[in-house]
Amino acid sequence: MVTFKVSRVETTPYDGQKPGTSGLRKKVKVFKQPNYLHNFVQSTFNALTAEKVRGATIVVSGDGRYFSKDAIQIIIKMAAANGVRRVWVGQNGLLSTPAVSAVIRERVGPDGSKATGAFILTASHNPGGPNEDFGIKYNMENGGPAPEGITDKIYENTRLIKEYLIAEDLPQVDLSSIGITSFGGPEGQFDIDVFDSASDYVKLMKSIFDFQSIHKLLACPKFTFCYDALHGVAGAYAKRIFVEELGAQESSLMNCTPKEDFGGGHPDPNLTYAKELVARMGLSKSESSIDPPEFGAAADGDADRNMILGKRFFVTPSDSVAIIAANAVQSIPYFSSGLKGVARSMPTSAALDVVAKHLKLKFFEVPTGWKFFGNLMDAGLCSICGEESFGTGSDHIREKDGIWAVLAWLSVLAYKNKENLSGDKLVTVEDIVREHWASYGRHFYTRYDYENVDSGAAKDLMAYLVNLQSDLPEVNKIVKGACSNVSNVVHADEFEYKDPIDGSIAKHQGIRYLFEDGSRLVFRLSGTGSEGATIRLYIEQYEKEPSKTGRESHEALAPLVEVALKLSKMQEFTGRSAPTVIT
Repeated sequence: MVTFKVSRVETTPYDGQKPGTSGLRKKVKVFKQPNYLHNFVQSTFNALTAEKVRGATIVVSGDGRYFSKDAIQIIIKMAAANGVRRVWVGQNGLLSTPAVSAVIRERVGPDGSKATGAFILTASHNPGGPNEDFGIKYNMENGGPAPEGITDKIYENTRLIKEYLIAEDLPQVDLSSIGITSFGGPEGQFDIDVFDSASDYVKLMKSIFDFQSIHKLLACPKFTFCYDALHGVAGAYAKRIFVEELGAQESSLMNCTPKEDFGGGHPDPNLTYAKELVARMGLSKSESSIDPPEFGAAADGDADRNMILGKRFFVTPSDSVAIIAANAVQSIPYFSSGLKGVARSMPTSAALDVVAKHLKLKFFEVPTGWKFFGNLMDAGLCSICGEESFGTGSDHIREKDGIWAVLAWLSVLAYKNKENLSGDKLVTVEDIVREHWASYGRHFYTRYDYENVDSGAAKDLMAYLVNLQSDLPEVNKIVKGACSNVSNVVHADEFEYKDPIDGSIAKHQGIRYLFEDGSRLVFRLSGTGSEGATIRLYIEQYEKEPSKTGRESHEALAPLVEVALKLSKMQEFTGRSAPTVIT
């Protein structure tokens, strides 16, 4: 057995290694600075209790973006030096973020071991490549992201770090070959277990959904399907699930070969960046003579986000989670005994609230960040949850799950069409959404993203909006000046959340202006970019009059958009006359 020695290497801190809502994200060139990654990894080990490191089993994998392979080898050497007993790595270093959560929760190693946590190497929906983004985050033994108590410790450690431990002489591990490689170290044996990336996750999905009924739907000649992985890690699962398990045609898979630079694209499943899928589904501006498929979906880089499309029809993420919740008990075996409760992030539209009220379900509104859902799930209070930023999931794991959301929609379609597969016309995605609006009302919704804004300007804008909240008469004067037929603002605040489980308080979670008719404007600074600041503006209008729910979204929201831009002085503060992305 090859043996290794442990080295203590002196280092100095780097500024700015504060993990955001989803870990630390920076440009690749930043991560490639001497000891930059090493400092963060050692600071993470130092933030964990001894039993979660020494003698423990951890997972190290990610979405396969540029620099991942180098980073995995570095983390393996540091894990060995810090007394970790086993490192599990997905074949070729690939595991989707939801699959990592599933592996922590479900996988049992050949020797009976269970993982206590994971380093996930991803910058999610951000671009990849030598000049693009890289990211790292740590997930805990419940499969969910590290809570703020841990991330705060990590950050504190990065500011004080003086040395890191590494096994420099540990040989590079062949990540392409499945199997266990063992080494000897000062504290005994150290194993690296390279395992199949998909099998644990596929097994979990088969325990949740009725694959037989989805298979029947996909076998129906009238039902056509396409799935776009945007060259992210979802491609490692798409063929196994959709083609081998569910019988879809291989031609229905688009961009399903994972690539380090996501094929030069931006792996963000929205109407702006998933251009090829949007065109195929008949939603691009250019006319096409080809009849679009009945159902289309896309994933982001690490496969935790999803976009759902019908033929020439876009389903907003806020509507998507509400519709899944409204239909879950009948359509998905995992939920057949009922839902424990539902939850959404604060900026997400209130479509889910209406479903919860109608079905008499526990309902929670939480800050942005999946870890807040995890506490509710661990306490048995939440079954289904979602975010407007194309994240949907359930208590089967502790991360959002893009492929789960696609299978949930296929389950609802299979249920609605179970007596109809040989009929003339199938119930479509659009039919299901319009039927939902007729029952629950419609939440017209849009999000404006202003990316890479000067950080100082972004902070000034947010401070201005907070100050303005103390004078509602002045707010309403600005509102009426912008658009006289918009109703009055009746409440304005900065969203604050007290966790019902652990009592922790999350402050400054977004600036809200709430209108008399149930409309909302929300302003937030996002923590998912790698440089500059991203200002997110959320605009929502509720309409329960059935004759008005079919209006074009941009038409229904135009007055509120005008109000939001005037109220915030967006152009004055940022110099931007238009957002970078509209979803």
